[in-house]
Amino acid sequence: MTAALRFDPIRLPPECERLRKEVRAFLADEIAAGTFDPHKPYRENNSARDFSRKVGERGWLGMTWPKKYGGHERTFLERYVVTEEMRVANAPSRRFFVADRQSGPVLLKYAPEHIKADILPRICRGELCFAIGMSEPNSGSDLFAAKTKATRTDGGWLINGTKIWTSAAQVADYMIALFRTSPPTKENRRHGLTQFLVDMKKPGIQVNPIQQITGQYDFNEVVFTDHFIPDDHVLGEIDGAWKQATSELAYERSGPERFLETFYVLTELVRALGPDPDIRGAEGIGRLVAQLHTMRRMSVSVAGMLQAGKEPVVEASIVKDIGTVWEQQLPHRVRELAAFVDVDPLNHPTLDEQLAFATKLAPKLTIQGGTTEVLRGIIARGLGLR
Repeated sequence: MTAALRFDPIRLPPECERLRKEVRAFLADEIAAGTFDPHKPYRENNSARDFSRKVGERGWLGMTWPKKYGGHERTFLERYVVTEEMRVANAPSRRFFVADRQSGPVLLKYAPEHIKADILPRICRGELCFAIGMSEPNSGSDLFAAKTKATRTDGGWLINGTKIWTSAAQVADYMIALFRTSPPTKENRRHGLTQFLVDMKKPGIQVNPIQQITGQYDFNEVVFTDHFIPDDHVLGEIDGAWKQATSELAYERSGPERFLETFYVLTELVRALGPDPDIRGAEGIGRLVAQLHTMRRMSVSVAGMLQAGKEPVVEASIVKDIGTVWEQQLPHRVRELAAFVDVDPLNHPTLDEQLAFATKLAPKLTIQGGTTEVLRGIIARGLGLR
C-alpha cells in the first residue's frame, strides 16, 4: 500500500516559547555551575546522573505521559522544545534520552501494569538509562534478519545471541530488545520476532564496548548467554513485534537530535567569522542556515503528527535520512568556509578543536537510528516504489 507523504505546516504555540525560556535559563545556570561545558560536545562525565535527576525534577522527562505514571501530560511540541535546547547546548542528556524518547512510549503501550507502575516513574525522575537492542552482526539495520534467539523455558525465556552497535549498553539499566521467538515463514519474513524488556543487571549478559575514532565508547556489542527473561517482561504480541518496532522508529528517527549532532561547528563558524563576514562566508552560512531551517520545519511537523496520534514512519525516515547526510557533511563544509578566516588566538582554537572532533564523530551518525540504505528502502516502500 502506498502511504500519503505529508508534512503538515505546524508552528510552535506560545506555551512552547515560554518553556524554551525556562529551559535556556536552567541550562545557563548549569553551565555557570560547571556541570557541563557547551564547547565540549559529548564529553559526558560523572555529573550526568545528577543532571538527569535535575531534568526530571523540572518535569521535563516523560512530558507526554499520563500523570499516573509520573508523566506530565504535556504536548509532543513542548517535548520537542526541551530536546532542541538540550541538543543545541550540548547538555549531557544521553543518560536519560533513549528512555524518555523511545523506551517509555513502548512500555506505555505494551508492558504489564506492574511494570509500568514500577519503571515509568523512575524514568520520569531521571533515574534510569535504557538501551535499544535491534542491530546484529551480519544483519545491521535489517531488523527482520535478527537471529538472537529466545527459547521457551519454565517461567520465561532463555536468550542466546549477540546485538551490536547498541548505544549506552555499558551504562544501561534496561534494554528493550528484539529477539527471534520463531523462524520466519516463506510468506512473511517479518514473522517470529518478539520484543522483550531486558534487565541489564541480571546474569548472562556481557557488554563489550566498541571504541570509536573519537576515543569514546558510545556503541557496544552485547552478548547473551542463557540470559533468563521472565514471562512478564514480554512486550506485546509474541512473534508479531515487527509492527511494534516499526512504529517505534517514528519516535527514534524524527527529532532535532537527528540533524543537530554536529551543529556546534556551525555556531563556532559564525563566531569565528565575526559580525561582518566576507561574501563567501556570508553566502555559505546563509545556505547552511536555510537547510537547517527546512529540516527543522519537517521535524516539527512530525512532532505535530505524533501529537495527533499518527505514526509518521515514512516522514520520520525522511527526516533522519536528510538530517544524517547534512550533519555528516557539515564539518567538511565548515572547514572549507573557515579556510580563509584570519588566524587569531581568539577565533580559531575552539573551532579547530570542535572540527577535529566532529569530523571523527560524523561516520557513526549513519549507524545510529538506521543506516541510510535501510531508511531509503522504508521510504521507497512507503511511496509504493518497491
